[in-house]
Amino acid sequence: MARRYDARTTIFSPEGRLYQVEYAMEAISHAGTALGILASDGIVIAAEKKVTSKLLEQATTSEKIYLLNDNVICGVAGITADANILINYARQAAQQYLFTYDEDIPVEQLVQRLCDLKQGYTQYGGLRPFGVSFIYAGHDSHYGFQLYHSDPSDYKDDITLKEAKELAAKVLSKTMDSTTLSSEKLEFATISLNDENKVVYHLYKPDEIDLLLKEYNLGGQETEQQ
Repeated sequence: MARRYDARTTIFSPEGRLYQVEYAMEAISHAGTALGILASDGIVIAAEKKVTSKLLEQATTSEKIYLLNDNVICGVAGITADANILINYARQAAQQYLFTYDEDIPVEQLVQRLCDLKQGYTQYGGLRPFGVSFIYAGHDSHYGFQLYHSDPSDYKDDITLKEAKELAAKVLSKTMDSTTLSSEKLEFATISLNDENKVVYHLYKPDEIDLLLKEYNLGGQETEQQ
């Protein structure tokens, strides 16, 4: 029955369902875990990384976390090819704003532009929805640190960046299909302010991730003994 109503994104089934949108959500549900935590002094984004080969250079590749602008990063889950299209669009939009106004684009405005593009692909024939979900983390002078996602989520207002990193690691340790955590299976990034009140983005190196996991007793042998 579904095949009669999934040829276009604008056709509703008798039950009021849009199958193309559901297919896109299904692609996201099979992706690795990605999460974001908003702290009072920064933002943490952590993601499960699925390494396909030991020959891949871990320190120079990023599968789930990307820099969109100097003040905005994102975590993705879903179809990588779809994510690349949206990431390139966001980077171009951010640079156009910087060229025009000589300042970084506000985080909310960049998120809205991406959402407008994604929404358009659910309204016209010959197109399909993007099978990818984004977590946006950034900072600007209007609203400070901001965390956006397509689904509503809760947060603790007064959590610190250090507490947020520990919480992110513990959440991933409970959701991943693995008994041990290591830098081969995780990506970690933070966005915060330095002493000069400038936005600083930090993508953790494998050895830094291992040190974090060791500090929280979540890596290697410690996890196996629990």
